[in-house]
Amino acid sequence: MNRIYLDNNATTGVDPRVLTAMLETLSPSPANPSSTHYFGQEARNLLSKARGNCAEFFQVKPNEIIFTSGGTESLNTVLRGLFEASSHGHILSSDVEHSAVFNTLTALEKRGVNVTYLPAGLWGAVRPEAVAQAIRSDTRLIVLSAVNSETGVKIDLEMIARIAENAGIPLLIDGVALLGKELFQIPSGVSAMAFSGHKLHAPKGVGMAFIRSSFRLAPLLTGGDQEYGKRAGTENLSGIIGFSTALSLLREELPAATERMHHLRDRFEQRLKEKLEVVVNGEGPRIVNTSNLSFPGLEGESLLLHLDMEGVAVSHGSACSSGALEPSRILRNMGLPKERSRSALRFSLSRWTTEAEIERCIATLISLSNRLRLSK
Repeated sequence: MNRIYLDNNATTGVDPRVLTAMLETLSPSPANPSSTHYFGQEARNLLSKARGNCAEFFQVKPNEIIFTSGGTESLNTVLRGLFEASSHGHILSSDVEHSAVFNTLTALEKRGVNVTYLPAGLWGAVRPEAVAQAIRSDTRLIVLSAVNSETGVKIDLEMIARIAENAGIPLLIDGVALLGKELFQIPSGVSAMAFSGHKLHAPKGVGMAFIRSSFRLAPLLTGGDQEYGKRAGTENLSGIIGFSTALSLLREELPAATERMHHLRDRFEQRLKEKLEVVVNGEGPRIVNTSNLSFPGLEGESLLLHLDMEGVAVSHGSACSSGALEPSRILRNMGLPKERSRSALRFSLSRWTTEAEIERCIATLISLSNRLRLSK
């Protein structure tokens, strides 16, 4: 069976060109960038080149690129690093953040940090005016996702960054679901931004944090002075090379791939609306690769399992501690009724998704939906 993978917001396959670049650094030759001998200097040159390439891609300074194990560590580095010395103060966020932000904020609340979770509503993202109105005299940080990983809805990054900059408040942006889908520039009002390699055809276990040089934080990991003293531990050189190579490929393939994903996503939704009762979740502008759709009268979990048996991989909700699939916290916080949340599936494309795959997914969904309704 030829399987179709439409769960690219969870992870992507490693690009063969990325793998080739990585394998060159995984030879028997020792490669620790912190060593002062020949082998160490060779490794440091590779690390410096990769950092420079990342800095050029994001149009920032090389010393503002901090390599980490991924988006979760990058977000924790900023959130915990800012409140390491003092638990006093206020954080402004939203009620539709990824668990890497939400669970970290919950932990900080237990230490005494005050957090405001602005409602995203059916729009799916916090509006700039709501952010401006919620800023307090003791607000020390604003943290938001550039793109919601479940619905694909985008915040108005430029406007919110301007609000934060004018108020003199640091702004942390979770950029994991943005990178690799559309080209963008980091606004001057953004103090830090988190990214993850495995969402853009690089390997798992590597990512980076952009941390503006003027933004002072205590390191999350202490030990050596790697990564300008902001992240101790020997660098994952092969992973970093993979991440850097993946960014170089984005230069070549975007915005053409953006337009292709947009076309396929819109065609997918249009065809389903013509044949089935479906509802798009998230009314705001969306990233080009994501469709979060509810199928009224159907159980999303059942539809997901049947799709998997037909060779189509998508996602639904999140796994709770018991292993059962529960309605998405994101969708419920947006105000969707429980039944609509339960019937929701997320379809997320990549640069590799083909028109033939989309057509087969459409046909499979139509067939399964009709069959499941008849069996009820």
